[in-house]
Amino acid sequence: MKNEIKPLNEIRPLSEEEQKLCMKAAWRLIPLLGVAYFFNYLDRTSVGYAALQMSAQLGLGPAQFGLGAGIMFFGYCLCEVPSNLAMYRFGARLWLSRIMITWGCVAAMMVFVVGPWSFYSIRLLLGIAEAGFFPGVIYFLSIWFPVQFRTRVLAWFTVATPISFLVGGPLSTSLLQLHGFLGMDGWQWMFLIEGVPACLLGFVALRRLADRPEQANWLTEKEKVTFSRMMQIGGEGPSQSQHFRSVLKDVRVWLLSGITFSYTLGTYGVGIWLPQMLKAEGIETTTIGWIAAIPYFFSTLGLIFWARAVDKSGRGVMHLIAALLLAALALMLSLYLDSLVPALIGVTFALVGTLSAKTIFFTLPGKFLRGQAAAGGIALINALGAFGGFVGPFLMGVAKEMTHSFTAGMMLMGCIIMFAAFLAVILLIIMRPVNLEETQGGVSLGK
Repeated sequence: MKNEIKPLNEIRPLSEEEQKLCMKAAWRLIPLLGVAYFFNYLDRTSVGYAALQMSAQLGLGPAQFGLGAGIMFFGYCLCEVPSNLAMYRFGARLWLSRIMITWGCVAAMMVFVVGPWSFYSIRLLLGIAEAGFFPGVIYFLSIWFPVQFRTRVLAWFTVATPISFLVGGPLSTSLLQLHGFLGMDGWQWMFLIEGVPACLLGFVALRRLADRPEQANWLTEKEKVTFSRMMQIGGEGPSQSQHFRSVLKDVRVWLLSGITFSYTLGTYGVGIWLPQMLKAEGIETTTIGWIAAIPYFFSTLGLIFWARAVDKSGRGVMHLIAALLLAALALMLSLYLDSLVPALIGVTFALVGTLSAKTIFFTLPGKFLRGQAAAGGIALINALGAFGGFVGPFLMGVAKEMTHSFTAGMMLMGCIIMFAAFLAVILLIIMRPVNLEETQGGVSLGK
């Protein structure tokens, strides 16, 4: 017998007691997961700051650096779905802890890079090690928090992304000043110091996380019952499990994959190359970290406020379209501004759009995927999307090498984000008439 998912307009608001209980769980889970995601993103993006020293020392050209920076996402995509299916089997607590410990070790191994091929190899291993963390957390939070609270809690988690840039820029450029200490280069110290904390957080997660509310020893029996009742709202009970095969028939999954591929390509294409864009303006290395942090400070504020607006309105796809259009138009406009400050303002609005889009985006799969399909489907969407993280930096590097300028690459990134907005419009057209009342037996929206 098919179980229908309740449409959003039938989901009642949470009571004050339920809101307080969600806040209690959020304060227990989000700080740890957010700090872990901070270091997760720092491992990915700090390579852009390392390049300020590393590229010249290792003889890396723009295309070689772009390939090495992006190849991490190839390994990430390759292992994303298997990793999340393993998490569904072994439990989030154990599997997320394993991922943190593994990626911390591999991130620290970047100190052994001596040339292009070792650079490519360790970056590839880093992607394999990190695979499954972000979609794993998204699935984990969908088990813990009801749909009425989910966008906010995802925003509190994903705010680690702009904070990693906000803090990571000054931190990374400061660590580069350790050049020569104990015979190591500054970029080697940077990778070592930024990699070790992830290992430590993995052991902390083993003690603090619980797979489900009913397994949490820090909740009372009454609170566990309340959580169970909340998660039944909107048909989110444990009986509604789907097989992973149903995901492959769902046109919404493929549209979501195309959207996240496109905006991830643009986000990483700009983000990883931003330090070198600023260096091309003649700015000192230590100053670059602080200037690059400015857009991410405002992105942090924009992400939080936008998430609250989505939770209140419930119109996730509409807000997604708006965020992507803001990002694309602001990025294109920044190319026509001659002065550094106005151009930086344009990049700031672009990053507000892309980072807010990411938070809104990952509330959507959990509205029609359940059980194994949710674990595997979210991983599949994120894996195909993360491939954009490989393509974006590489395309920027090729464009820079061919044109000796960042202009063509930036315009290309803007156009690709605009294409993501176009796909989101198609998604809106598909999802509006069905009102998310698809059954767990698969999706036949392509008919």
